[in-house]
Amino acid sequence: MNKATLTQWLRRLETVHPKEVDLGLERVLSVAHALQLLPLKQPVVTVAGTNGKGSTIAVLEALIGEAGYRAGVFTSPHLLRFNERVRVAGVDASDAEIVHAFGLIDQARGAVSLTYFEFAALAALLIFEASELDFVILEVGLGGRLDAVNIVDASVAVITSIDLDHQGWLGSSRGEISREKAGILRRGCPVVIADANPPPELLGCVVDEGASPALYLGREFSVAAVDGQWQAQLQMPDGASRMLSAVTNGSLLPENIGAAVQASLLLGIEFSDDCLAGALAKVAAVGRREVRQIAGREYVLDVAHNPASASKLLEFLIATPCNGKRICVFSVMADKDISSIIDATAGHFDGWFLGDQPGNTRAASATEIAALLDDRGQTMVSISKNLRQALRRAQSVAVEGDRLVVFGSFYTVAAVLPLLDKDHRKHDAL
Repeated sequence: MNKATLTQWLRRLETVHPKEVDLGLERVLSVAHALQLLPLKQPVVTVAGTNGKGSTIAVLEALIGEAGYRAGVFTSPHLLRFNERVRVAGVDASDAEIVHAFGLIDQARGAVSLTYFEFAALAALLIFEASELDFVILEVGLGGRLDAVNIVDASVAVITSIDLDHQGWLGSSRGEISREKAGILRRGCPVVIADANPPPELLGCVVDEGASPALYLGREFSVAAVDGQWQAQLQMPDGASRMLSAVTNGSLLPENIGAAVQASLLLGIEFSDDCLAGALAKVAAVGRREVRQIAGREYVLDVAHNPASASKLLEFLIATPCNGKRICVFSVMADKDISSIIDATAGHFDGWFLGDQPGNTRAASATEIAALLDDRGQTMVSISKNLRQALRRAQSVAVEGDRLVVFGSFYTVAAVLPLLDKDHRKHDAL
C-alpha cells in the first residue's frame, strides 16, 4: 500500500485483524520494539477511567500549551476525522504523517497481526518520535492493563471516575474494572485518582503496585465549583499545598479540571493563575457537554454513553435550566446499558427524537429504544430512519428558547455535528 490514501489505509485496518478488540500487549510490544520506539524520551501522562478522560486530557493539553510547552496527545475515538486522534502542539496530524507511520508499522510487523487501535497507537508514537516535544499524553482506549498504550511507562498516571461500562471485557463490578484501570500504575511514579468514591480494590492496587505519591480527590487534593468559579486545593511535588481558582463556562466537570491541573503540577510545570485562566478559556472539549447557540435555540452535545455519564449530563442540564422545552436527539450502541441510561434521563425531556444508524452494526435500533421509553410512560417519541432526519424533526418542533440535547454515543454526536455546522454557516449568512 505504498501509495494508499489515509481513507484506504483505514478501510484496510478495519479488516486486517480478526477481532475488533483483542486486548493484550505481546503483539503491539513486539512491533514497538522492532520500530525502536521504547522508551519514550519525554515524560508521559497516561489517563485511564470510565468517564472524563477526554475532558481531563483537553485541560492538560491546553495548560501545557499555555505554559509554553509542546505536547504530543493520543486520544480515541475520534468524532469526525481519524487525524483528531494524534495531535502535536495542538495541531492534528496530517494525512501524510499518518500514512507514512502506517507504512513503517506494516513493514515492521512482519507476520504479527495488529488491531485498528494498535496501529493507531503505534502511529502516534512514531509521529511523536519525529516531533520536538516536551510531554506526551496518552489516553487508554479500553481498560488499562492490557490496552495498547500501556506498553509505555507512565511518568504520571491519572485515573478518572470508574463506573460500569465494557463489562464484557473489564468485569461486572466497579472493583473488577478498577483493577484493569490500575494496570497503568508504575512503581515509584505518582498517580492522581479523580474518583471521589474509589472502590477498595483500586486502593489496594495502588498500594500493591507501589505508585507514589498517590493523590486522591477529596483527600490530598480537592475541587469545587461555585457560581462559575472553579476552586481547588492541590498538592505540589514537595507536598506543599497550592490554592487555585479560575472562571469556567460550567461545561467541564470540576474533578476533571482538578485531575489535569494536579497532574501538571506533578510534572513540574510552572504556571501562573493567569496562565490557568487562559488555558481553561481555550479548552475545546468537543462533544463533552458542548453548548452551541444557533438561531435562538441552544444545543448541548454530549458523548455520554453509559448510566453514570448520562446522570452527569442531566445534572448539568438541571443546573443550567432553559426557558423553553428540553428536546432530546438520542441514539446509543446496543451493547450499552440502555435501560439504565433511560432510567436516569426519562421524564426530563419533553420529547425524544430517535434515529437509526444505517451501516453501524453496533447501534441499537430506534424501534427498540422507543419500546423502552414507552415502558416508562414517555409519550412524545419520534422514530427516524437516520440521525439527520431525527435532528431535522426535532428542530421542526423547537422554537426560540428551547434546548436540544444530543447524546448517546460518539457516533451520535459525530453524525449531528456537521449538520449543526451547516446550520450555523447558513444562519450567519442571513
